[in-house]
Amino acid sequence: MKKLCIIIAMIILVQAVDSKSCTNLLVSRGASVDGSTLLTYSADAGGFMERFYFWNGGTHKEGEMVDIYDWDSGKYLGKIKQAPVTYKVLGNMNEWQVSIGETTFGGRDELKDTNAIMDYGSLIYIALQRSKTAREAIKVMTDLVAEYGYYSSGESFSIGDSKEIWIMEMISKGPTEKGAVWVARRVPDGYICAHANQARIREVPLNDPENCLYAKDIIDFAKKMKYYDPKKGQFSFVDAYCPLEPGSLLACEGRVWSLFRRAAPSLNLSSDYFRAVEGAEPYPLFIKPDKKLAVKDAISLMRDHFEGTEFDMTTCIEAQPWQSL
Repeated sequence: MKKLCIIIAMIILVQAVDSKSCTNLLVSRGASVDGSTLLTYSADAGGFMERFYFWNGGTHKEGEMVDIYDWDSGKYLGKIKQAPVTYKVLGNMNEWQVSIGETTFGGRDELKDTNAIMDYGSLIYIALQRSKTAREAIKVMTDLVAEYGYYSSGESFSIGDSKEIWIMEMISKGPTEKGAVWVARRVPDGYICAHANQARIREVPLNDPENCLYAKDIIDFAKKMKYYDPKKGQFSFVDAYCPLEPGSLLACEGRVWSLFRRAAPSLNLSSDYFRAVEGAEPYPLFIKPDKKLAVKDAISLMRDHFEGTEFDMTTCIEAQPWQSL
């Protein structure tokens, strides 16, 4: 039976801890050795271990409400309507093998909506309780922010089931307009994707609903906010909503580069882009690995610390004689 395997390296996002140190690897069925989808999720939050969440699921009466608390701070944000039926959730996967991970990219500061109700953590766990497929989870999440607003900063989500894996990126419209702009791209069969605290979706195919879903005003809102000028070329979600800076490239895209360089050495991807070398080409959103990946391969990739490269942290001067940095 084909399955979705989620490898939770460290689910350790805790209250009052910065969540900007996360890495996700997404593997489509055609890129895995046994035809399963794979989704990894790590969060470096300083050595604290988060709780292992559980919801039993069931049926609910009309008029029931759900209290929403910000996942990072614990702040009470408000109430939302309960669904008639919810599903069992263990950790970041539900009984239908829908699984969701995340990395925070932040994006434009002026688009934070502190009056909204749905934060990114609540979106994850509410969607898991209400979805049988990855596509359903995307709809649940985007419907919720449309109705209740999006409280968190910009976020990349990995959303998978036993057949498909998607990357979705979302950012609020700010304090004066309820809702969010978002785009979701399906990882093509035979390919892998990765994200690490940096928005990665550039191209938004507007006429391919099988592989790309998006907010209908994703471009119009960018034009209204003067984030995008059609005269300057093709629309890019990254350029409009999360303009790249050298610091974020170095801290975030370097992790994507290191995953990709090991999964597909034949691509010979340069380190220039994450080192913010002027004119360097961005890394592809999706790549085809040189060989199909097993669970042990995904685990090995997630343990990467630039070993064997000029950026190897075990051989630099800070590692000292014990090579323990």
